[in-house]
Amino acid sequence: MEKIRILKLGLIMGLLISIVSIVGCVPAEGEQGTSTIYMIVFLALLFALMYFLMIRPQRKRQKEHQQLIEELKKGDRVITAGGIYGVIESTSEDSLVIKVESGATMRVARNSVALKRE
Repeated sequence: MEKIRILKLGLIMGLLISIVSIVGCVPAEGEQGTSTIYMIVFLALLFALMYFLMIRPQRKRQKEHQQLIEELKKGDRVITAGGIYGVIESTSEDSLVIKVESGATMRVARNSVALKRE
């Protein structure tokens, strides 16, 4: 899914660059300064495109992860960023104690939890 989004972003940016370079390179008769206006419009469109395709989704994922971290409780089945599967035994403000399949317990940072299994 992410590869498709990056591909779309590249295609759109390439199209915009092509349009601006074609329009900006050939000034109309008697017009001066229009290429500057096109360049400013192009930069504004480029920034808006980057915001909606890259920055905004990343902020959304960060908020979702923060909400996941805040809602963790004893008994939740989780997967850490390192790929460790476990069940939460106890929680504290900045860490969790998880029990892994072998019966051992591990203390991990709260932010290292990547997913919550159902």
